[in-house]
Amino acid sequence: MESSGFGQSRDTSVVVVTLDTSEVYIIVSLSSRTDTQVIYIDPTTGTLGYSGKVGYDSFRSEKEALDYITNGSKWLCKSVTYARAILGYSAIGSFGLLLVATKLTASIPHLPGGGCIYTVAESQWVKVSLQNPQPLGKGEAKNIQELTELDIDGKHYFCETRDITRPFPSRMPLHKPDDEFVWNRWFSMPFKKIGLPGHCVTLLQGFTECRSFGSSGQQEGMVALTARRSRLHPGTRYLARGLNSCFSTGNEVECEQLVWVPKRAGQSVPFSTNIWRRGTIPIWWGAELKITAAEAEIYVSDRDPYKGSAQYYERLSKRYDSCNLDVTVGSNQKKKAFVPIACINLLRNVEGKSESILVHHFEESLNYIKSTGKLPHTRILLINYDWHASTKLKGEQQTIEGLWRLLKLPTVSIGFSEGDYLPSRQRIKECRGEIVYNDDSEGAFCLRSHQNGVVRFNCADSLDRTNAASFFGALQVFVEQCTRLGISLDSDFLYGYQSYNNQGGYTAPLPQGWEKRTDAVTGKTYYIDHNTRTTTWTHPCPDKPWKRFDMTFEEFKRSTILSPVSQLADLFLLAGDIHATLYTGSKAMHSQILSIFNEDAGKFKQFSAAQNMKITLQRRYKNAVVDSSRQKQLEMFLGLRLFKHLPSIPVQPLHVLSRPSAFFLKPVANMFPSSNGGAALLNFKRKDLVWVCPQAADVVELFIYLAQPCHVCQLLLTISHGADDSTFPSTVDVRTGRTLDGLKLVLEKGASIPQCANGTNLLIPLAGPVSSEDMAITGAGARRHDQYTSSLSLLYDFEELEGELDFLTRVIAITFYPAVSGSSPITLGEIEVLGVSLPWKDVFSKEGHGARLYELAQKSRKETNPFLSALDTNPFAASLSNETVPQTVQTDASANWLDLLTGESESSESISQPVRENVMSGGGDLLAFLDNTVTGNKDAEADSMFSTSKDGRASDGGTQKYINCLKSLVGPNMGRKLKFTEAMKLEIERLRLNLSAAERDRALLSIGVDPATINPNVLLDESYTRRLCRVAVSLALLGQTSLEDKINSAIGLEIVEDDALDFWNINAIGESCCGGMCQVRAESQSPGHASSTVSSLQGSQSVFLCLKCQRKACKVCCAGKGALLLESYTSMEVTNSNGLSSQSGSNHGSQVDGCTNQSVMLDGVICKYCCNNIVLDALILDYVRVLISLRRSARVDNAAHNALDQAIGFSSGDCISERKQSSVNEPAVKVLRQLLNGQESLAEFPFSSFLHPVETAKDSAPFLSLLAPLNSGSQNSYWKAPPNSSSVEFAIVLNTLSDVSGVVLLVSPCGYSMSDAPTVQIWASNKMHKEERSVMGKWDVQSLIASSSEFYGPEKSGQGDRVPRHVKFAFRNPVRCRIIWITMRLQRLGSSSVSFERDFNLLSLDENPFAQPPDRRASFGGAAESDPCLHAKRILVMGNSVRKDAELTSSQSSDQLNLKNFLDRAPQLNRFKVPIEAERLTGNDLILEQYLSPASPLLAGFRLDAFSAIKPRVTHSPSSSIDFWDSSVTLLEDRLVSPAVLYLQVSALQECQEIIVGEYRLPEAKPGTAMYFDFSRLIQARRISFRLLGDLAAFIDDPSEQDDYYDSRVSPLALGLSLSSRVKLYYYADPYELGKWASLSAI
Repeated sequence: MESSGFGQSRDTSVVVVTLDTSEVYIIVSLSSRTDTQVIYIDPTTGTLGYSGKVGYDSFRSEKEALDYITNGSKWLCKSVTYARAILGYSAIGSFGLLLVATKLTASIPHLPGGGCIYTVAESQWVKVSLQNPQPLGKGEAKNIQELTELDIDGKHYFCETRDITRPFPSRMPLHKPDDEFVWNRWFSMPFKKIGLPGHCVTLLQGFTECRSFGSSGQQEGMVALTARRSRLHPGTRYLARGLNSCFSTGNEVECEQLVWVPKRAGQSVPFSTNIWRRGTIPIWWGAELKITAAEAEIYVSDRDPYKGSAQYYERLSKRYDSCNLDVTVGSNQKKKAFVPIACINLLRNVEGKSESILVHHFEESLNYIKSTGKLPHTRILLINYDWHASTKLKGEQQTIEGLWRLLKLPTVSIGFSEGDYLPSRQRIKECRGEIVYNDDSEGAFCLRSHQNGVVRFNCADSLDRTNAASFFGALQVFVEQCTRLGISLDSDFLYGYQSYNNQGGYTAPLPQGWEKRTDAVTGKTYYIDHNTRTTTWTHPCPDKPWKRFDMTFEEFKRSTILSPVSQLADLFLLAGDIHATLYTGSKAMHSQILSIFNEDAGKFKQFSAAQNMKITLQRRYKNAVVDSSRQKQLEMFLGLRLFKHLPSIPVQPLHVLSRPSAFFLKPVANMFPSSNGGAALLNFKRKDLVWVCPQAADVVELFIYLAQPCHVCQLLLTISHGADDSTFPSTVDVRTGRTLDGLKLVLEKGASIPQCANGTNLLIPLAGPVSSEDMAITGAGARRHDQYTSSLSLLYDFEELEGELDFLTRVIAITFYPAVSGSSPITLGEIEVLGVSLPWKDVFSKEGHGARLYELAQKSRKETNPFLSALDTNPFAASLSNETVPQTVQTDASANWLDLLTGESESSESISQPVRENVMSGGGDLLAFLDNTVTGNKDAEADSMFSTSKDGRASDGGTQKYINCLKSLVGPNMGRKLKFTEAMKLEIERLRLNLSAAERDRALLSIGVDPATINPNVLLDESYTRRLCRVAVSLALLGQTSLEDKINSAIGLEIVEDDALDFWNINAIGESCCGGMCQVRAESQSPGHASSTVSSLQGSQSVFLCLKCQRKACKVCCAGKGALLLESYTSMEVTNSNGLSSQSGSNHGSQVDGCTNQSVMLDGVICKYCCNNIVLDALILDYVRVLISLRRSARVDNAAHNALDQAIGFSSGDCISERKQSSVNEPAVKVLRQLLNGQESLAEFPFSSFLHPVETAKDSAPFLSLLAPLNSGSQNSYWKAPPNSSSVEFAIVLNTLSDVSGVVLLVSPCGYSMSDAPTVQIWASNKMHKEERSVMGKWDVQSLIASSSEFYGPEKSGQGDRVPRHVKFAFRNPVRCRIIWITMRLQRLGSSSVSFERDFNLLSLDENPFAQPPDRRASFGGAAESDPCLHAKRILVMGNSVRKDAELTSSQSSDQLNLKNFLDRAPQLNRFKVPIEAERLTGNDLILEQYLSPASPLLAGFRLDAFSAIKPRVTHSPSSSIDFWDSSVTLLEDRLVSPAVLYLQVSALQECQEIIVGEYRLPEAKPGTAMYFDFSRLIQARRISFRLLGDLAAFIDDPSEQDDYYDSRVSPLALGLSLSSRVKLYYYADPYELGKWASLSAI
C-alpha cells in the first residue's frame, strides 16, 4: 500500500490516543502512503509494537483505525493529541517520551523536483507513565525532566520526502541521511526496530527559509537559505569550542544558498546552489569564564593542540571534492587535482587582545598539517581579516569592500553548482553533465557544474562577525547565481527583457538592432544582427562574470536592484538569531550591518548598541548558570553519555510476552466465577482486577502460554487485594520451557512476595535454569549462609552461576504459595512476563538483525563454533595478534585465526621475523585503542576467544590446561600463595579456555584446592580494593566516552587505525620482558613460571618510547592504552569528580573536551614503571570484566543460533541460499491467499507453536518448520517422523483465539505413495488437557488424493508462483478454539493393495536435500526402501481471529457485589511497631542488629523500605568498537543474562544461640516502597539481626546525586543499600484493644 513520495494527496497526520485504561496508541497516516498504521506503546516497558497485520494495526484510513481502538466510542479516550509529525520516542525508566510536532511552518514549500521543508513551529512531549518498578535514581528522574525542556520549536526542521542532510540535490535516498546532521538518530531507533523507519522524520537543527524576488514586482526567482548544524560537537558556548575527539569544531554549521527559477508543471527548473561553512577555529582551545564582567580568558592546549585538525579538513575535503562524484561534468568546468578550502579568519589580530593567540595557532596548525603531508589533494588558504579593527578604523563600507577583495579569488576558484531539474526521466539524454535521481523524486537532476571546495568563516564563537561576513560573501555569489539563471539584478536594465540560457551562460541585454530567436528544429537559441543581416549562436556581448567583486560599496549599491538584497539580508538576520540562540541562549549581536543597504539603516545604530549590551548581559548569565543544563539536554537528546546521565536506563526495554495473545493453558479457579478463565490476569485493560482463588487451595498453579518464543528475564506482579492484604501469596516458584513437557525450574519457592499497598508493582529477576551440580559446587547458593564470614565480591562475581539461555521458551508455569496453607483465599493481580525475543520478523525477511543472524548461521555450517569469525572480519585482530607473540607475524591475515587473549594463531603457518628496532613515540591516534578492543564484531567474534565444544561446554583438555596453568604459578606442590595479578591472569586463562565458574571450582576441588584461596576479591586489603573499584569505574566510563567519540569521529571519514598496543595490554602467564632494546625491564621472568601457552619472549618487533621517562620499552613493559585516560591519576586520588584534570585556565596541559568534562591525552605509550600500580590493576580488572561480558554475549549468541536451528533448520542444507531478500514477498502472499480462500493463517511461527514436542527424524527439518512462513526455508526441505513411528500427534497453539474453519497440509517435495499417505484426525480445544477436546473429523488422505496423480512422486521443478500441492481438511462448521490437535497415522501394511515397486519408482528423490545414498529414499526414515514414514512440508490452519476484547467477559452483577463485599472486609488484626531499645549498624551498613526489651510482644514480621540503589548498565570499558544497537543481535544486556539478586537474612538471638529465622529473596520495587514480610512463626528474642546478602557490588548510587561518587575514599558499596532507618519490626494486635495508642504505633 506504499506510494511514492511525489504527488502527495494528503498531509501527514499523527494522532496520539490515551484510553481510559492508560493505554497509548499512535495513529500515523503518512503523506507518502495510502494506509494508516497504529503503533502501540506497551504500558509496562514502553516498547513500541507493530505487526503490520491488516485490520489489527494496519487500516485503510485514520477514522477506521480510531474506531477500532476506541470501539467507536470517543468516551473511551482519556486524551487525544493531534500532531503533524513524529520527531522521536524513547522509553526511559518509568516514562515513555514521545516527541511530536503539533504545528509546522512550510519554510520551503516547493523545492525544485518536489518536496517541502517544514520547520517545527510547536512541539509537544507526550509523557507516558509506565508500570515499570525498576528503581530510578533521583538524578535520573531530574535529567529526564530536563530532557523534556529542550528547546525544539523554531530551531529544527525536516523534509518527509527528500534527503536534505547533503548539498542540494542529494544523490542519496531519504532513508540514508548523513549522520553528521541527523539530530534525532537515537530518538528514531525504536521506529526502525519495528520496521517503520519513515514514521519518524529525519530531524535537523538550524535554520531554513526562502524568499521570492524579482523586478518590477514580478516574481522571477526564489532564494532559500538552509543552515545545518553539525551534531559531532554539540554544546553551548563555553562548553563546546574548538576541536573535540570527533574531529569537529563547536558551533559548526553548513550553510547552503539555493536559487532557482520556478516554472510551470512539465518544464525544466534551472537552479544553482552555493555551500559554505562556519565554525570555531579547528584546534584544541577553550575559554574560562570569569566571575567579573571581564572577557573570558582564552587558552590553547599545551600538548598537541593541532591533533585532529587534519582529520577535520579531510572531512571537509571529502564532502566538497567534486572529483569524488566521479561524473563527467560540462565543458565549462574541468576536474581539479585538489580541493581548495579557504578559511576566512575574522579574529582580532592586535597585540594585547586575547584572540591574537588563536590567530597565531591557527597559522601554525596549517603549517603543521602541511608538514605532515596528510592532505596531499587539499589546499588550505588562510585569510586573516580583523573585522572589528577594520570596522573601527575604516568604517563598515570599506570593511565590506576589503572583504570582497579577499574573497574574490577563492570564491571564483571554488565556484558553485548549477543544473536543471528535468520533470521527466525521459529527458535524461538531453543532460550534458551529471545525472542525479533516486526514488524520492519523479524526475532527474542534470548538474552542469559542481562546486569544488568550500569557503569557511570563523570568529571566536562563529556567531556575529561570522554571520555578517558570510552574508556579504554570499551576496556576491547570489548576484552571480541570478545572472547565470537569467535574472539580472542590474538596476540599469530594470525594465529590460531577460531570458534563460540553456547552456547556463549569461543573458545580458542585446545591442541595438539585434534580435533573439529559437530554432524550430533544434530548439537552440540564436541571434540575428539586423545591422549586418547575419546570425550567430553566440551572445554578442556576454556579461562580465563576478563583476561586482571589483566594485566599491556605493557602486554595488547604485548598480544593483536592492529588493532581492534586502530579502537575502532578512534571511541572514533570522539565521543569525537562530544560531546565536542555540549556542549562547540569546539573539545575535552587531546585526545592524546586514541592513546597510537600506535607506534608513543609520537610524537604528544607537538602538543597536543598547540592544547589544542587553544581549551581552543575557549571554553572560546563561553561560554561567544555564549552560551545563542545556549541555546535558543536548547530549541526552543525541543519545550521548547516557551511561552518565541515565546510568541505569536500558538501551532496549524488555518485551511483555504475556500480552497480547498469551493465555492460560488451564483455567484459574475463582471464588467469583468468570467465563474468561483468568484471561483478565494477563490483560492490562483490567489493571485493577482482583482475582480471588478458593480458600481450600494449598497452591495456585498457572500455566501461561506466551505470545512469542523468548528468553524469560523477569516476572512482574501487581499486588491486588482488598483491605486484608494478607490474602496475597507469600512465595512463588517459576518453571519455564519450550513445551509443556520440558519445563525446568528457574525459581524454587525462593522469591518472597511481601505484603504491599494495593497496586504495587514487584519485579522478580529470573535467570535461566541452573544445573543442580553447579548449584552445589559454586555460587552464593552453595554457601550463602556462610557468606558473612567471607569477603564481598567487590571486584567481580567470582562465583557466577550460569543459567541456561533459551530463546524458544514458550510455556511458563508459576506456582503461588500462601503464607499459611488453606487458611485464607489467595488474591492475585495482573501477571506479566518480561523477556527478549529474537527478531523473527527480520529473520524471515532477512533484514536488520535478522540478516546478521543469517550470516552467523552460514558460518556455523563451516565452523565448529557457530560464531567463530575469520580474521578478515575482525579489523582489530591484527593488532591483538601482537599481544603476546610479537616474534611471529601472519603471512595472510585473512587466512588465520587468532586467540583474542593470547594472540596465538590457530594457523599452522607463521613466519618468524628477525628482531628489529622500531622506536615509536606515539603509535597512532589515542582513540585507536578502541580499534584494539577485544572484538570488533561482538557477536561474531566473542566466541573466537573461547575454545568451545558443540554443546558449549569446555572440553576435558581445557580443564587440564587450567590446572597446568595453576601449577605453573604455585608450583607442583601447590605450596605458593598467589598474588593478586597472578590470580587475575589465571582467571583470564580460565575464561580463554571457556570454563565456567562451576567447572573451575570442580577442577580445583579435584586436586584439593579450595577455590576461595585463589579468589582475587580476597587477595587485596579493603582500603585498596575500594580505591581500585573507583579507578576501574572511571576507566569504564572514560572508555565508553571514547567509544562514542570514535564512532562519531568516523562519520564522513574512512579511519583505519592500527596499533601494536590494545586498551589493556595484559601479558599472558609467564610472559616477560624481551630484553634487548628495552630499557624499562618492568616484567622479568620468575623462576618456575612457565606459561601453558606463551613462552618467555626474547625479542620484539617494536620498541616504544615512554611519554614520561622517554625510555625505550618493549611491548610487555608498556601499559595498555587505557592508562592514557588515567594518566592524571598520580597520587592514588582522582583530581576531580570525573577522575580527570579540570578545565581551569591555569592548567592547560591537556586537551579538554568540554562536552564530556574529560581530558584527552596525547597519543603515545606509558611504561609500567611510570604508571601507577593501581592503574595497572584497574586495567587487568577491567579486562576480566570485559571477558566475562564477552562470555555472556557468546552464550547469548549461541542460544540465539540454537533457537534458529531448532526453528528453521540452518544446519539442514541449503535453506539459507534460497531465502528471498525482499520482506514483502508478493507471490507468497498471493499463494497463501489462494490456499486459505482469503481467510487468515492462524498458525504461523513465531506467533504459533506446538504445545508438546514432535517426534522428528535425525535428517529431517525441525518440527517447528511446519509452522514457518510459507516463503521461508529451503524449497526442498521438509519434516519427517522417525522410521519407527507410525503415528505422530501435533498440538498446535494458534496465534490467538480464533474461529477455525479447517486445516491445510502442504505435501512434501517427495510426494506421497500408496504406502505413506496418512490418516488424519483433528480435534479442537481451549485447554491443555486432551480429555476436554472436541473431535472435528477424520480424513483418509489416500482416498482424498486417489483421483489426482499430481500428489504422487517428487515435485516438479520450476513451479514458480503456482499453488503448491496440498490437502485441505475443511470443518463442517467453524469452531472457536485456541489449540488444534492433529494426529497423523500410517495405514497398516496390507490394508490396501500396494505395489512397492511401482510406488517407489514414483519417488525418485534426487532433489531432496535429505536423500541418502542410492540404496535409500529420503522420504522414508527406515533403513530399507520398504519402510514408509510420515512427512509434511507445512501445516496451515485457516479461519478468522477473534478480537481480543471479545475474549474478556464481565462477571455477573451478583458476583461483582459479592467480590466487593469480600474486598471491603476489614482485617481482624493490624500491624504495630515493636519498640527498639538500641540498634547497631556494621559491615558497611549491611548488617543491622536491633535489641529488644524483654517485655516486647511476639514478633510477627518486619517492614523493609525498598532500596534506592540502581543497577548501572555500564560496568566495564567497551568490548566492541561499535555501539550496542549494531553490535548485539539479541539486544540482551549483560545484567539480564546474570541478574543481580539481593537476599535479606534474618536471625534471632535466643538462649545465647543465633538462630536463622528466614532468608528472603527480595523483589525489586520503586525506592521507598513499604514491603511487609511475615515470619513463618511468632518469635520471642532479645536481638534480631538483619544481614543483606547477594550481588551487592552490582548496585551503585546515582552518580548525579553525590559529589564524591568518584572519590576513592568512599565505600564502593552503594549507600542506597544501607539498612539504616529502613527496617522496622512489627507485631499483630487488635486496634480496639490498644485504644488511642494504636494510631501512634501503626506501621
